[in-house]
Formats: sequence, structure tokens, C-alpha cells
Amino acid sequence: MDAPRDFIREIIVEDLRSGRFDRVHTRFPPEPNAYLHIGHAQAILLNYGIAQEFGGKFNLRFDDTNPEKESAAYVEAIKRDVRWLGADWEDREFYASDYFEQLYRWAEDLIRKGKAYVCDLSPEELSRQRGQLIRDGDRVITPPGMESPYRNRSVEENLDLFRRMRAGEFPEGSRTLRAKIDMAHPNINMRDPVLYRIVYAHHHRTGDAWCIYPTYDWAHGQSDSIERITHSICTLEFENHRPLYDWFLDQLGVHHPRQIEFARLNLTYTVTSKRLLLRLVEEGHVRGWDDPRMPTIAGIRRRGYTPEAIADFARRIGVSKAESIREIELLEHCVREDLNRRAPRRMAVLEPLRVVLTNYPEGKVEWFDAVNNPEDPAAGTRKVPFSRVLYIEREDYMDAPPPGFFRLAPGREVRLRYAYFIRCERAVRDEGGNLLELHCTYDPATRGGNAPDGRKVKATLHWVSAAHAVEGEVRLYDRLFKVPDPLDVPKGEDWITNVNPNSLVVLTGCKLEPSLGNVQPGERFQFERKGYFCVDPDTKPGAPVFNRTVTLRDPWAKAQIKARGAGMRYESPNSDRNA
Repeated sequence: MDAPRDFIREIIVEDLRSGRFDRVHTRFPPEPNAYLHIGHAQAILLNYGIAQEFGGKFNLRFDDTNPEKESAAYVEAIKRDVRWLGADWEDREFYASDYFEQLYRWAEDLIRKGKAYVCDLSPEELSRQRGQLIRDGDRVITPPGMESPYRNRSVEENLDLFRRMRAGEFPEGSRTLRAKIDMAHPNINMRDPVLYRIVYAHHHRTGDAWCIYPTYDWAHGQSDSIERITHSICTLEFENHRPLYDWFLDQLGVHHPRQIEFARLNLTYTVTSKRLLLRLVEEGHVRGWDDPRMPTIAGIRRRGYTPEAIADFARRIGVSKAESIREIELLEHCVREDLNRRAPRRMAVLEPLRVVLTNYPEGKVEWFDAVNNPEDPAAGTRKVPFSRVLYIEREDYMDAPPPGFFRLAPGREVRLRYAYFIRCERAVRDEGGNLLELHCTYDPATRGGNAPDGRKVKATLHWVSAAHAVEGEVRLYDRLFKVPDPLDVPKGEDWITNVNPNSLVVLTGCKLEPSLGNVQPGERFQFERKGYFCVDPDTKPGAPVFNRTVTLRDPWAKAQIKARGAGMRYESPNSDRNA
């Protein structure tokens, strides 16, 4: 699948051709107030990839202007995630708080130019006087706002009040510094926006040195300018902020990056709003920011996704100006493709049923060669033990199987992978009718899984030797939400009702082949016939814990194959045809 047209790179090529810029310098500027999610991963890879492609530079900058919600712990989590994705910022790590003094001096410059003033309106009054958007059918009307009664203070009074704000003379929230632009501007962001507010809070880097903090709009563009960024690439919700971004830089007469917006990543069965993710964590719907059901980078890393799969997904969807919803099946398809190439195969019985081979010698153990990865011949083989008592999956046996069920049933023969044909002779049950074990016989002539007389079987089962099995816990993760759009709820209902109560099933007492007894967190495997799994950090010596990354089913790929067979290109109902 070819990558979609990339309008951002076309803009950059034209900027270099025209001489607007003679170099490329990008940045990823997260606010350290939450963990990063899959949408941030796209932005990171986009900014870093462009810098690499054009021989430019890439900065990691923390826009840490809100001390009430930010922390050093979030900073470290973000750095860990960016590094895991493969984006290397080298020694180019910066913070908006590094520039607080410069930003303050620039604010005083605006005051001297008559372009900023201290306002005493409360936040509620300020919001009300700026005005609200009014929808009239398909039209959006923006009636003019009202000018603040403090708008025409003298330069001297504004400088005095602003300096006293910095000195901590006024109560929190009592005054703001606002830009003097145009209260009738159709873009509400241009209606005398706030540059500074009074906040008495401890900052994770500057401590208590400041009690006034710049707003994101004031700090962001100027931080880009200080760092000599050429292309400020951000998501589409900042498009209406671009006139303000440009206005500030033009008024200051400093280096002026170009802001380019693209549509943020939206995935089915997922929410990516920090506010919504925080609610999931705080209310206990998940086990934390790194819960494998979360769309956070920490969560998908713990689930077993690879950075290569995320990069492939980002390449396939490309960037667009049009909002769209991408199907999560495509992301899962990318993960399967990557893990199919790299993940060693292992046998693990998740819901074990005991099988006794009544004609196999007691005490005998054989070792069979098992392929580590059929996609990678260099991965070689491993030895798996075989003995008289085995475990198979409970779902691989039925007393009275329906048509199409080819696994074990009374009198039926199947192949055990790498080993022998076995035939089910009888099922052993307790007094309550509960299935305890199967008694089967094996055919020694079928060693290696082939019958010399040419007879065929229709099913091959995975298994584990009971005498050599390692017990482990397996966590089966499913989608966190029951519906493709979790926020699509009837008016008055809570979107949290769409949380899937069955998104996690924990299986204990799983039987694993002995090679899985000494594993390390982060290792990935394909459990044959069951899916792809990753070793969880909860693993302890002799007690492995595995997270299911993704099943072996791949409806998206099947749809692609079917569409190609019909001579057409498959697109989901939510595809962005212009991407």
C-alpha cells in the first residue's frame, strides 16, 4: 500500500525552493500534563521524519506553562515514549519555562507599543465580553465582542500593574495581561487574548520564582521563534490560532516560522482526549496510564506493539487536512504484519485440558524440533519435550461436534504439532459430568506428524507436556469500548457507559512450554493458534505474565484481499479519500 500524498512535505519543498527558508528545523512540543497517545505518535514521527529527510534538526520542547497540571513525572514519561518511538532529539531538549524571562520582556515590549494592557475583568466576565459563536443553520455568526473598560489604560499604568502582578501583589485570577487587537474580529482568538494570568502554584522546574504564567498561545509561537524553528507543524484545532501566532511574531519583529496544520488522528473504538483518558484512569476503568487497553504510547508498548508497527501505520494513513476516523483494524493489521516477521513461535495452552496417552510408555520423554519462526529461517529451531501426559486447549474437544469442527471428538484422530497423530478413545468425567481428562492413543508410526500410509487428518493442535509445563498468567485484552465511536451516546447519557466490561479477561494456571519459563518484560511471541503476546512487567521469576497484543484474525487484510480480487481498492466507510 503506497503512502498517501503528503501536502506538508510539498509545502516544505516549495519553501526551500523559493528561499523562504534555507534549512528545515522541526519540533515536537508536548504539554507535560498527561501521557502521550497514539495521535502524538503520529505527530512525533511526522516531525522527526521530516527533519531526517531534509537533513534538518529536531527539538523536543515541553510547553510547560500550566504549573497546576504539569509534573516532572509526565516529563520523564514523555521522554521515554518519544525515545521508544525512535525519535532522537540528541541534546536538543528545551522547555518553554527556559524562556519565561524573555517572554516577560517581550510582553513589556507589547505594552510599550500600546499593543497590550492589564485587564481586571474576571475570567467569566472576560469570556462573556469576547462573545460567543452563534450557529444559524449552516452559518456561524460571530457578533462583535465588548471592549474591556480597562483597555485604554496608559502605557505607564499598564507597565506598573504588570510588574506588580509579577511581584505577587494581587490575588490569583484578579488580573490578566491581554493583547490589544480587535474585539470585532470574526476570529474570537483575535479578540484581545490573554497573555498572562496570575497563578500561585509551584512549577516543576522554576519552583516559586514566578506567580504569573504565560498562556499557551503567547508562549508557543515565541518559543518556536527562539529555537529558530522553520516549520511549526500542529493539528487542525490550532488552525484558528494561526492568525494570532502570526500576529505576535509580526508585532515583535522576530524570526517567523510557518505554521502548518494537519488533521489529528481519530481511531475507532478509541478516545484520545487527555481529559477523557484522565477520567478513565481516575475512575478506575483502567489500571493506569500504561494499561494495555489505553491508546497511550505507554499502554500500547506494554501491550506489545512495536515502534516499527506504529511507524508503518503512520506511513499508511499519511497526513491530511480533512478530518476522518481511521479504523483500528488497520493499526492491528500493521502490528500483525510486523510481529509475524519478528515474533518467535511458542506453544501455550491457555485453558488446559489434560490428555493421557494410554499407550505411551510411562517415564519416557522425547524432544522434538519446533520451528521458531517460519518467516525467518535464520531463527532456527528449539527443542520441545513430549511425554505421556499432555495439555491441549479445552476448546479443542467436543463430545458431539457440529459440522465443520475437525478437532478432537470420540473416535477422531488429529495431529499434534511436531509430534504424532493421536486418537481420542474416551472422555473421563466426574460425578457431576464435568470433563476431567481425555484418554487417547498415539500412533508411533506418525512421528514428526506424518502418516507413512498417507492417511490425512483435518486438524493440527498445539500442546504442552504436563511434566515440563510452566504455569503462567495470560491477560486477554480486547477493545476498551463496545462501539466504534465511544462518544456517540444519546443526549443526557454518559459516554462512559460505552466502556467494554469484557475488555480484560485474566487466565491463571495456563500451561506454557518450558522455553517460556525464563522470559523478560517486553519480549514478544506468537502463541501458536492463539495470537501475539508480550511479557508484562508484572512477570516474576518462575511466574510469567503475558498480555495479548492482538489475535491472529485479520478482517482488514481479508477485506483488502477480497477487494483486490474484485479489481478495486478497499476503503472503510470512514476512509478519507483525499488523504
